[in-house]
Amino acid sequence: MITLNAILKARAGKEEALYQKLTNVIEPSRRENGCVAYTLHRSLDDNSVFVFYETWKDNEALQAHIASPHFQAYRDATQDLVESREVYKLKKV
Repeated sequence: MITLNAILKARAGKEEALYQKLTNVIEPSRRENGCVAYTLHRSLDDNSVFVFYETWKDNEALQAHIASPHFQAYRDATQDLVESREVYKLKKV
């Protein structure tokens, strides 16, 4: 299993636009083969910070997700909305 933790910070004034784009990718991602969990969180302290917590069956499932049309559309649609993005690929210890 592979867990992904992605932390995104919206550009000033783009918080709600980013929120809408992020929520649009949740359900199609959850329906993908190999998706174990796909959860979006929003910071209680800073409404411009969003955190995805994802678990994928294996690297093949993760790569299929990254190549999926809905993921590619999300990345294109959020390019100008995101100030910063940190992605951590993790394994359970």
